[in-house]
Amino acid sequence: MEINLIEIKNIIFDLGGVLIDWNPDYMYKKIILDDSKRAWFLENICTPDWNEAQDGGRLIKEANELLISKHPEYKELILAYYERWEEMLNGPITGTVEILNELKENKKQGLYALTNWSAETFPRALELFDFLHWFDGRVVSGEEKTRKPFKEIYDIILNRFHLDPSNTLFIDDNLRNINAAKEVGIISIHFQSPDQLRNELKEKKIID
Repeated sequence: MEINLIEIKNIIFDLGGVLIDWNPDYMYKKIILDDSKRAWFLENICTPDWNEAQDGGRLIKEANELLISKHPEYKELILAYYERWEEMLNGPITGTVEILNELKENKKQGLYALTNWSAETFPRALELFDFLHWFDGRVVSGEEKTRKPFKEIYDIILNRFHLDPSNTLFIDDNLRNINAAKEVGIISIHFQSPDQLRNELKEKKIID
């Protein structure tokens, strides 16, 4: 059977990069003006791996202390990562939010969120973005002490909300997370843009 003939009963959205435009560069370009120096800092000091440990449940205080002990000369820049975290948010990705709203209005699928996000900063995101309250359920990695792409977090969302992976669709901008979802049998779309997502949802007969 072709995937686009399968009746999708539930849709799981990633948040950052799909519904919310998040990038540390938005904030750091204000304090590290040189592009090459800023890129070096984000690749070697406040790295994606370091940030993901907070997404996986490590406390921000512990993360800062660990990094500052290794790189005391960058203390102020390291502390800025979470002190000015909101400046990394460039607002909603409007086209995707519009798609989410259409799906909510259609009421044909259950809608869920699965996000790699620090438990300490996510409550503020809930205050900033009303559409985060549109979901029937959500799983936040920092609250679960595990994260994508580990199998455990996919099992958590499937089991908690009684989702069948064979008729559940997962949308994420990170191909690593997409491949992990496919390994547990979840149908997936690698998000690249709102227009691309809309076209793929149309092909799957999910939206008109």
